Amino acid sequence: MKFIAIGELMLRLSPPNYEKIVSTHNYIVNYGGAEANVAASLAQFGNDAAFVSKVPANAIGDAAVATLRKLGVDCSHIVRGGNRLGIYFLENGASVRPSSVVYDRADSAITKATADEFDFDAIMEGADLFHVSGITPVLSKAAAELTMTALKKAKEHGVTVSFDLNYRAKLWTEDVEGKQKMLSDMMPYVDICFGNARD
Repeated sequence: MKFIAIGELMLRLSPPNYEKIVSTHNYIVNYGGAEANVAASLAQFGNDAAFVSKVPANAIGDAAVATLRKLGVDCSHIVRGGNRLGIYFLENGASVRPSSVVYDRADSAITKATADEFDFDAIMEGADLFHVSGITPVLSKAAAELTMTALKKAKEHGVTVSFDLNYRAKLWTEDVEGKQKMLSDMMPYVDICFGNARD
């Protein structure tokens, strides 16, 4: 099976040992993202999995891409550029205290990516499944246009499309109706949609 995913590859910083962000002096470094994690999981199960994204051409971007490569993900469709990799801080919950996330992803490389930076005809050629989540298109107008272009190209090539609504309240702080309409407009290109009551 040939699998393609598109999304933001991020740097995750987590305090060790269930410490709180406010009191820690150390962070554990990981790289990933909703769609990248799906690609990595499928690659680990022996599938041909590729990830499409844009990351900065610096050491942080190199480390992020290397993490996916080590997991068997095809990274040949990741373009390099932009000023920064998106970051999120994950404070792991303990006992009755829930986990908490703080995003620092404004103006990340993927939010500036445009469709003409990617050869979607080549990317979709021979693919069986294309996966995206509702996180990516709400990041910026450019990311929404990139997502829509990818969806249309997937359908042109007869690729099955899966879409994880993946609602994130911290990304829906403005223009909620506009974001709802945008995702609704994408649904005609979707074959499999994942969601829950919160989505």
